[in-house]
Amino acid sequence: MISNFTRMRSFFILGFPGLSPQYYGLVSALLFFIYLAIAVGNIFISAFVICQKSLHKPKYLVFCHLALNDLTFGTLTLPKIIAKYWFGDSIISFHGCFAQMFFVHYLGSVTSFILLVMALDRYIAICIPLRYPVLITNRTVSVLCGFAWLIPLPLMAAIMFHVLTLPFCKLNVIAQCYCDHISITSQACGEDVKIVTVTSLCLAMFCLLLPLAFILFSYISIIAVILKMSTVGGRKSTLSTCTPQIFITCLFYLPRCFVYIANAVGFIFSIDIRIILILLYSLFPAAVNPIIYCFKTQDIKQTLIKKLRTTRIGIEVKLSI
Repeated sequence: MISNFTRMRSFFILGFPGLSPQYYGLVSALLFFIYLAIAVGNIFISAFVICQKSLHKPKYLVFCHLALNDLTFGTLTLPKIIAKYWFGDSIISFHGCFAQMFFVHYLGSVTSFILLVMALDRYIAICIPLRYPVLITNRTVSVLCGFAWLIPLPLMAAIMFHVLTLPFCKLNVIAQCYCDHISITSQACGEDVKIVTVTSLCLAMFCLLLPLAFILFSYISIIAVILKMSTVGGRKSTLSTCTPQIFITCLFYLPRCFVYIANAVGFIFSIDIRIILILLYSLFPAAVNPIIYCFKTQDIKQTLIKKLRTTRIGIEVKLSI
């Protein structure tokens, strides 16, 4: 391994350190399947919403932004680790690793702000429904989602350039399946490492906890409104309109909170378990979200069923002719 800062030109992606070589093919196939699920699912849901004029509504526009984010995240992280176990290609360039680190944390922050927009949409729709048509339009949601992509950009760029100022004098091993802030700074040395780590943590927590605070407020307010409804049918109908958003938000935040709390109370995971947990909360939502859109969102579900029935009837007519 390279240990001299002036000669460091690349990093070595370690992946799962405890994995036996005989399982490399199986793991690469599994990761490839996960990537296919992410790519096919999110491309399908984006194309379906775009092509169906009946779905050109604010909340489905938010789904498209989230699908684009999930697709981009999977594309920027999975191919390299698949190549490691499939082709034995474990090397990533120095600047390529920093670029990957930037996008990993940038896209995670964007997801957090998009979930905030999603919560705002449901909060206004349920808590102040009379104002919903005025306050929430396709244009409004587009602007809000634009800010969701824009706000984390300078913050994550600042983190990346701050890390670039550090001298790297340790082994060039990334103990992870992709380059992230912790794995890169662990290879740095000098008195500034702690300052960079604390600064980066504060900015990251801002991008995660600020949206989470509003998201919690929104869904608590929504639940309070639902509980005040007089009829059971009204409660179920109203709750069903925000069930997909709640599922998606929980998939993003709960595993992260579990890992952070476990670390805070001193519960130490093995490297392999830690990597699996990180992959789980990073990639599992991206693969599962399109399924939630299709089966937990009534408009998308009904439109999809109608489309499938029309297609089947058309095929049966052609066959009968």
